[in-house]
Parts: sequence; C-alpha cells; structure tokens
Amino acid sequence: MADIKVPELAESITEGTIAQWLKKPGDFVNKGDYVVELETDKVNVEIISDHSGILKEVRAAEGDTVNVGETIAVVDESGEASAESVQSQAETAKAPIQEAPKQAVQEEENVQVNNEQKGQRPIASPAARKMAREKGIDLTQVPTVDPLGRVRAHDVSSFTHQEAVQQKTSSAPKPQPAPAVQPAGKEVERIRMTRRRQTIANRLVEVQQTAAMLTTFNEVDMTNVMNLRKRRKDKFLEENDVKLGFMSFFTKAVVAALKRSPLLNAEIQGDELVLKKFYDIGIAVSANEGLVVPVVRDADRKNFAEIEKDILDLAEKARNNKLALQDLQGGTFTITNGGVFGSLLSTPILNGPQVGILGMHSIKLRPVAIDAERMENRPMMYIALSYDHRIVDGKEAVTFLSRVKELIEDPESLLFEA
Repeated sequence: MADIKVPELAESITEGTIAQWLKKPGDFVNKGDYVVELETDKVNVEIISDHSGILKEVRAAEGDTVNVGETIAVVDESGEASAESVQSQAETAKAPIQEAPKQAVQEEENVQVNNEQKGQRPIASPAARKMAREKGIDLTQVPTVDPLGRVRAHDVSSFTHQEAVQQKTSSAPKPQPAPAVQPAGKEVERIRMTRRRQTIANRLVEVQQTAAMLTTFNEVDMTNVMNLRKRRKDKFLEENDVKLGFMSFFTKAVVAALKRSPLLNAEIQGDELVLKKFYDIGIAVSANEGLVVPVVRDADRKNFAEIEKDILDLAEKARNNKLALQDLQGGTFTITNGGVFGSLLSTPILNGPQVGILGMHSIKLRPVAIDAERMENRPMMYIALSYDHRIVDGKEAVTFLSRVKELIEDPESLLFEA
C-alpha cells in the first residue's frame, strides 16, 4: 500500500480544501496521474500519485479541509481490488468522513491558539510559531498586513507579551448581527463561499482596518496613446505576435513614477520601512473563483512586447485556473483596471503588504479646455492612486500620479525612461 499525501505547497500555506476527486475508489492510477484537486487560499493545485495501482481508499470528502502532510488516499500497488471492496470505498467517499484523531497536531493547536477551532487557526511561518511559543503570544492576536493573513516572525517580534495580555483582557465578545429575516414565501439560495473568496473578503477588510488608506485622483488625456496604438498596432502584432494594449503603457509609466517616488514601492515590517529596488508589478485579473493578482517580474527590464506577453499569459492562466504560487507572490505595486467592466471611477483597496495601487478606469469622450478660447472632445480616463498614509505623504502620492499622467499623455517619453 502507498499513501497519497498533501504535499508541501508554500511557507504561507498549511492547509487546503478538497475541491474535486479526479479519480474514484477502484480506478487504476498510473504514476504521475492527477488524483485530486486541492483548493488553497491562493491557487488550486492538482495532486499526483507517486505510485501505480488501484485507488483503494480516499480519506477526505470533497469540501473537507486537509493539512500539509496528511494522508488523503491510499493506492494498492498490487493492482488487485475486489468489486465489493471498490463499492464499499465508493460509498464511503460519498458519505461524510470522520477525521482521524491527530494527537500531535491537536497538541500544537492547543498551545498556539488556546483550543480554538481548527478552521480559525492562523496562517503563520514556522519561525513565527516558534517565536510565539517562546514569548507566550497568541498568534490570533498578532496583526499582519500580509495579503493572505500570514503572520511572519517580524510581526511577532513587534507584538510584545504585554500588548497581547492587554488586548486579551480588554477585548469583549463582539455582538453578532442578527440573522436577516426572510419574508414568508420568498425564495433564497445559500451558497458556501469558496476558500479563496473567504480569504479575499478577510484580507480586504483587514487592510482597511490596519492601513491608513487614502485615495487621490487625476485624469489622463488618452489621445496620444490611442493615436500611437492606431499607427503601430498592426506592425507591433506582426513583429511580436501579441497586441499592443494599454496595460504596457501604464506598467512602464508606473515603474518610471515609482523610481521617483520610492516609498510607494515599499512596505512596512514592524518598525522598519523596506524599500524595494526591484519592480515586480501585480496586475489584477478577474477570474471565476475571484480576483487574483499575478505578477509581472522585473517590469523595468522588459519592453512593451514582453510586458504584453506576460500579461496575456498570466490572464490566460487565471481564467483556466492554472496560476502557480510563484505567479502570485512578491509583487511590489499593483495595477487594477476596472475600466474593462465599465467603471468610471473607484477607490481601489490596497493589496497588502504593498502600500500603493493604481486604478485605471473606462475611457470616455469629454469636453476639454485646450486653451482660454477652444474646447475639444477628448478621450479621457480617470486614474486613482490608493496609498498607505502611514509611510506615503500626500505630496509624494500626488507627485506619483501626476508623473503617470505626464508619461501617458506623452507616451514617446517612456522610451527615454531609464
């Protein structure tokens, strides 16, 4: 017999949810075959079998939460399985499965989270858990602006035991909202939120509660960019096998503006500012499972065609649920384009621990004063910059957004940006 276990995924991911069994008890599986799809906070992962044989047993049903290292299925390498055994296992897979006792895991949870429910266990790095045990700190009380709620070692180090005790003693049970009363005879449908949607919801609320978020606005005349695209689009497509879109212009403009406003390319870690000397730009993409932000690496070193190809590839992966963990990690700044859905104006929410996000919007013809005597209809776009006022002052934020405006309105100047 050979076990199929939940593999190590990433430091920030300790558990997942069984999304779908791709093989059923009694099926023959080859080494390397995909057996089950696991849903995590970031991406869906397909787990393979390292052995060939009959899938004899599954130990978790669809919808169950499983931990890294946990055995979720058993393969009979002898390749023999009776029909009665196969039927029994298939019925077991459909029925609710009682989770096997995990004494060692439970003991750790008792120490770390004071006997809290397993579903509420915080995501933390091993170093953070070790430090929390040594300092006697409850990890559920440690604030973090990590986009997935991961508690890191520097979060624990800046959270003293005295603060933890004070927060515990002063915190009172929060009143729960009363359930909504449904009118008699009115039909409703209850749909369980996916793990990713729950994570998105929690992180967006957390960022608003932990960051001093502020938004500043400007508008951009898109005339020159649109004329340039019109003149060059056919040649660009012919030479690069990818269309010339607006995102490459804004990505290059953002990188140039970040070089002049470096605090927007930073993050807060404890009592320190981490100024990043690289430019990995996250591009928000709407997928079926929810919003994801894959990252264009080293955007400052790439030309327009390379950026467009990266964005196209990442967007396709997002739509097909094929994004890897490395596609989503480590962004320094984010761009989101609500204009593709018709949004005229919005205040984007920070993608913590980043401290800046640029919002693009739909292009609309509006009358614009050319001088004191002339008016023209111009294709205009509102742009918005949300930033963390804890480290970014208004002057720097406005300067950044003005620089983006200047570069987009004079797109040829992007060629001269180092």
